[in-house]
Amino acid sequence: MTVSSDEELALAQWSRRLTQALQILDLEVDTQMILQLAEESRSVSPSAGPLSAFIVGFAAGQATNSGKKEVQSAVETAVQKARGLVSDGTQDGPDSKGWVDSAQ
Repeated sequence: MTVSSDEELALAQWSRRLTQALQILDLEVDTQMILQLAEESRSVSPSAGPLSAFIVGFAAGQATNSGKKEVQSAVETAVQKARGLVSDGTQDGPDSKGWVDSAQ
C-alpha cells in the first residue's frame, strides 16, 4: 500500500504519540508492514484489516512478554503468519482438521 508523504508523516507522528501515551517506548512501528497486512486482509472482509492489526499486536506482545522474542521479531513473525492465512480467507478455521498442530 502506497501512502503520500503527508500521510506517512502523519502516521509516524501518530505512532510516536500513541506509543508514548501507552508507555511503549521501545517500539519502532513499521507502518508500511502493518498497512500492507491491513490491505491484504481486506480480501477476507472489509473490516479484517483493523482486526488483523490488533491480533498481530496482541500475539507479538505475548511473545515478547514470555521472553521468546524481541519486539520487532515478534511483530514480523505474527505478520507473516497473518499473511499466510489471508490467502485462505475464512477457510480452514480453528474447527478445521490440522489446526490443532499449529502450536496454538
